[in-house]
Amino acid sequence: MEITDYILIILKLIVGISILNVWLVQPNKATKWRGGNAKTIVEEFEVYGLSKTFCYVIGFLKVSLSLLLLASIWFESLTGYASSGLALLLLGSIIMHIKIKDPMYKSVPATLFLLMNIAIALLAA
Repeated sequence: MEITDYILIILKLIVGISILNVWLVQPNKATKWRGGNAKTIVEEFEVYGLSKTFCYVIGFLKVSLSLLLLASIWFESLTGYASSGLALLLLGSIIMHIKIKDPMYKSVPATLFLLMNIAIALLAA
């Protein structure tokens, strides 16, 4: 394996596990990254003017794509779908932070994960 293969695996692990952590382990935990003054993911979507149903749809997509990204460590053909889908959803997260005029620091995690997904897509191409 080449160094880029190891970098890809590390990036996939960081992004995949981190997003699973946010949506499955800490959805009801207040963090400084949540939009507005939200304490939970559902509250965050409400701050953005989005429904609880939409929150669950996005959550399902992010969890599914994160699992696909982790699976792509072994099944490389999944990489493009997973990283592109996550990149699109993360771009949406950044746009929502901007929409409600959040301080820029609240967009840092989504921006970093967006950049990591772009790097994954480029390295895997």
